Amino acid sequence: MKTLSIQMSVVQNCSVSECVYNAANGCHAKAITIGDMGNPACDTALCLSVPAAGWGATDSRPAAGVGACKVDTCRHNQDYECTAEEISVGHRLALVHCLTYAAR
Repeated sequence: MKTLSIQMSVVQNCSVSECVYNAANGCHAKAITIGDMGNPACDTALCLSVPAAGWGATDSRPAAGVGACKVDTCRHNQDYECTAEEISVGHRLALVHCLTYAAR
């Protein structure tokens, strides 16, 4: 497998324990996508009420980055990429959101 070495904002923590990518309050997806327009929801979150076979069986360390940010109202968004050093993901009301979102 070919690999890429690029700089991305880091998902520092994720408190969404029901997400299949959550590992020890971190995210083991390679990259996540945040929102659309003014909604900073985590588009990558895949929450299951009943764990799927093999869920949690990964040896991957939580080391996700923010691949794209589609929230044009966030001050950390520059050309639809996140410029924050790191972000946090968690629940805001009933949705999974980027908690680092800050309005321009």
